[in-house]
Amino acid sequence: MNSPWETTRRDFLTSTACGLGAAGLSSALLADGLLSAAETGATVNPLAPKPTHFEPRAKACIFFLFEGAPSQLDLFTPKPKLNELHGQPLPKEMTDKVRFAFIKKESATLMGNQRRWGQHGDCGMVFSDLLPHIAGCADDLLMVRSMHTDQFNHHPGQLMLQCGRAMFGLPAMGSWLTYGLGSVSQNLPGYVVLTAGRGSSGGTSLWQSGFLPSTYSGVLFRNQGEPVLNLANPAGLPAELQRASLDVLQQVNRERFELMHDPEIASRIASYELAFRMQSAAPELIDLSSESPETLKAYGVDRTSEPAGGGRGQMGSTRSNFARNCLLARRMVERGVRFINIVYSSWDHHSNLDKELSYNSEVVDQPIAALIKDLKARGLLDETLVVWGSEFGRTPLGENRTAGQAVTGRDHHPNAFTLLMAGGGLKGGLTYGDTDEIGWNVTEKPVHMNDFHATLLHLFGMDHLRLTHRFQGRDFRLTDVRGNVTEDWLA
Repeated sequence: MNSPWETTRRDFLTSTACGLGAAGLSSALLADGLLSAAETGATVNPLAPKPTHFEPRAKACIFFLFEGAPSQLDLFTPKPKLNELHGQPLPKEMTDKVRFAFIKKESATLMGNQRRWGQHGDCGMVFSDLLPHIAGCADDLLMVRSMHTDQFNHHPGQLMLQCGRAMFGLPAMGSWLTYGLGSVSQNLPGYVVLTAGRGSSGGTSLWQSGFLPSTYSGVLFRNQGEPVLNLANPAGLPAELQRASLDVLQQVNRERFELMHDPEIASRIASYELAFRMQSAAPELIDLSSESPETLKAYGVDRTSEPAGGGRGQMGSTRSNFARNCLLARRMVERGVRFINIVYSSWDHHSNLDKELSYNSEVVDQPIAALIKDLKARGLLDETLVVWGSEFGRTPLGENRTAGQAVTGRDHHPNAFTLLMAGGGLKGGLTYGDTDEIGWNVTEKPVHMNDFHATLLHLFGMDHLRLTHRFQGRDFRLTDVRGNVTEDWLA
């Protein structure tokens, strides 16, 4: 009998115990619905589709992370009283025990705005004049004005939003979804990350798999050149030689897996195979030549000019990059990608709020509206959840950390901010929750960040209490020790 190292390639390919023939057969049966993911085993494909806890409403999510925190007071929540009290201080008891990032409490005053507000759609949803295109989608939108979180600085807040807690080493929600559900895409990752503008302060910690196997991490696609670094073969390496090399590498990895039963080895096998398939799928994905001129124009892909004044939100071809990312997100949904993170930095407007918020809003308004309308026209919006999210909001108080300079921005505000969503089994045309007359605290229907996480998983047919992973002797979940499904949002 041959030793494991003397096994012929024919024996390996045809072995029912650990060969590629079994892997291929299992994958085919799984794709045809004739075999469950559990029956295929971890050595076949860690990203194989898995059963849900109950009937899902959503199949894919496009999550916009607007790093830095857009001002809800200038986009979504008009506060006439705030304008009336402009320049006046708050009573000391309101700020005495509140932590700010930069505001000096002793001299802080309220700051109104000069925005024009209007009602839109049959539902009468209110937007400022900075988001006219998104406002045109009002009847498909759910606006949550009563979000609150535990964190008041950017990186902890972003970890809270993406990972459920402000800690390093935890899986992002895109990782949790692909861990719980797998991926229906054969040639693209289940979890993809796209970026525009400046890099986020959280970096790769915001799309990591944490203690989950690495195959569930987000894969960063670039805006220029190869979509993924080192994806293409080196010059002179034929595809047949690469395939033969991968076959040998997979044999070694599988034999090691049989010995160690380490899920990271299964992840490594799956990653090598996925990368091989992506060499043709990824270039086809980012090639927009098959899209009509009307579609490209609707998204604003042709917006090559960059007006001055972008400040924190501008770097390179921000407008066209963001528009292109929105169109790529739709194409990824069509190709079975489960979770797409689009990260756009930065909305951290401690100063120059009017000019820089106007720029950022113009960057995102047209492409997001086009994405929602495009998904709807293609029959994809009902099963695709689109989310506008950020780590927190901005204060009703003006930013005053620099003595002698005009107050032109707002500080971080975790107490009350706004989340915008569409599709994925949610009610459209609904404005949910409210804040007090200056936007300081939530007064109606508070929603904690973990409540949002619980509801997101519910939309995908997952019970957040049951989607767990044992690590270091404890069962972890995205919502940690809290979180409730917000039933009022469900269509």
